[in-house]
Amino acid sequence: MKPEDRDLLLREAWELDLFSERVEHLSAIARRVGSGRSLPSPADLPLWLRRLAEATVSSSRERGGGGTTAPGAMLLRHAPGVLRLLGRRLARGCILVAGTNGKTTTAGMIAAILQSSGRAVAHNQAGANLPAGIATALLTQDADIGVLEVDEAWLPLVAAELSPVAVVLGNLFRDRLDGYGEIEALARSWGQMILAEPNPQLVLNVDDPVIAGLGSIDVAHVRPSPTFFGIEDRALALSGAEHALDSVICPSCGGSLRFDARMLSHLGHYRCPGCGRARSLPDVAARAVRIDGVSGSSFTIDVGAERLDVRLAVPGLYNVYNALAASAAALAVGVEPTAIPLALENYTPAFGRGERVRVGGAELLILLMKNPAGANELLRTLERDPCPALDLLIALNDNGADGRDVSWIWDVDFEMLRSRVGRVLCSGGRAAELALRLKYAGWDVARLTVEPDIANALDRGVQKAQERLVALPTYSALLELRLELARRGLAAPYWSEKPVEP
Repeated sequence: MKPEDRDLLLREAWELDLFSERVEHLSAIARRVGSGRSLPSPADLPLWLRRLAEATVSSSRERGGGGTTAPGAMLLRHAPGVLRLLGRRLARGCILVAGTNGKTTTAGMIAAILQSSGRAVAHNQAGANLPAGIATALLTQDADIGVLEVDEAWLPLVAAELSPVAVVLGNLFRDRLDGYGEIEALARSWGQMILAEPNPQLVLNVDDPVIAGLGSIDVAHVRPSPTFFGIEDRALALSGAEHALDSVICPSCGGSLRFDARMLSHLGHYRCPGCGRARSLPDVAARAVRIDGVSGSSFTIDVGAERLDVRLAVPGLYNVYNALAASAAALAVGVEPTAIPLALENYTPAFGRGERVRVGGAELLILLMKNPAGANELLRTLERDPCPALDLLIALNDNGADGRDVSWIWDVDFEMLRSRVGRVLCSGGRAAELALRLKYAGWDVARLTVEPDIANALDRGVQKAQERLVALPTYSALLELRLELARRGLAAPYWSEKPVEP
C-alpha cells in the first residue's frame, strides 16, 4: 500500500468516521456470535478491515512504534464486543497464559511447540497483552489456534470474551502494587473467572499454593480436572527463606504453611499443619534438574510413564517452570509428547528474556528484572555462573509500566552477589537510588558508576566489559535498551519476529 493511500484510508477512518459506519455491520455480527445463534464466516471480516489494520501498522512503525496495539485499539473503539468475533475465527480455540513472571516466555514456548506440530498460531509475541494487543494479534494473523499472553488484571475479561480451551496460570508474586494491589485481590478475581468459565482446561503450577488452590474451587458445572505441573527434584531447593516471600498462608484455612522444599520465593513443596492441605503430585513434573549458570539448563519431564529429556538455551530455574507450563498446555490441546523436547531446545528467547546481542567485542545478555521474586532468581542464576567477575548494567525506571514505587529493590537480595561483581553501571531514571541500595548490600562502591542515560551506560559498560555484559533492566528500561540496539542495527525491533543476522 502506498503511503498516500494509507494516510487517506486512516484519515477517512478517523476524521470522516467512515470506519464507524462500516463497523455497525461488524458489531451486529459480534452480537450475533455472543448470542450463540451463528458462527462467523471469513466474509465477516471484510477486505477493508484488513487493509485498515495494515495501514495502521505501517503508520505506527513509521513513527517508531511497533503497530502491535493500534489496529486492535481502533477496532475496539468502535466495536467493543468484536474481540469475541475475532476469537471465534480460531477453529481450535485459544490458550490464555497469565502470571506475574514468565508469561511472555511461556506463551512463546507454547507457540513454538504448536508451530513445530503443524498448527497455525496467532500469538502476541511482542508482549502486547492488553485487549488492544490481543485484538491486533487475532486481526492480523491467519491461524487456527491462538496462544495469547494476558495481563493479570485483564484475564477475567479476556477469558469471558474469548472462551478459551485452556488457561495457563504460572504464579502470583508481588508486582507493581500501585497498579495491581496485593496478590490476594488478583487471586480472588481469577477464582471468580473460574466459576464463570466452565469449559477451559486449567493448567496450574502446583508449587504455588495460591495457584494450586484455584484448582479446588467448588463449581456447579462439570469441568476437566486441572493439569498440574511442578518440580519434583529437591536438589536445588533453597537452604533458607528469602527476605521477600509472598504466599505463606494456607488458601483453605488461613494457617501458616510449612515448606519441606522451597524452590523459588514461595514456590515449592508445602503443607498446612492446621487443615492438612498439602501440595499434590504434579501431572507434568521436572526431575534431574541441572542449571548451567546463564548458559541454560537440562532436566527430565515426566508425563505419566513417559520421560522427556529437555535442554533449554535460556537460563534459570524460572525457565524450567516456564517450560513445564508450556509442555502441560501443549499436552492439554493434544500435542504428542515426543514433539516437545526438540521444540523447547530450539526455542529462541523473547526480547529481553535471556536474549543475547553482540555489541562491539562483547556479548550483551539481557534479563528483564521487575520484582523481588524474579530479581532474586536472576541473581541466583548469575551466582551459579562460572564467570569469576560479572560486569553488570542494571537499569531502574519508575514509569507506569514499571510501577512508580521502587522501594521493592530493598526486598531484593543483592547481597548474594557482592563478592562476584566486576564493574557495575547503574542506569535509568532512578539510578542513584539503585546505587544506594547496592552500597548497602555491600557492593564495592569503587566499582559502581551512576550513568542515568541508558545509551551512554551501554557504551561505557561494553567498553570496559571483559567478554560479556549482563543487563538487568526494568520493563520500560528494557524497551529503551532494545530500541537503542535496533537504532544501531544490532538487533531487530522488539516487535519483529526476524532476528538480525550476526
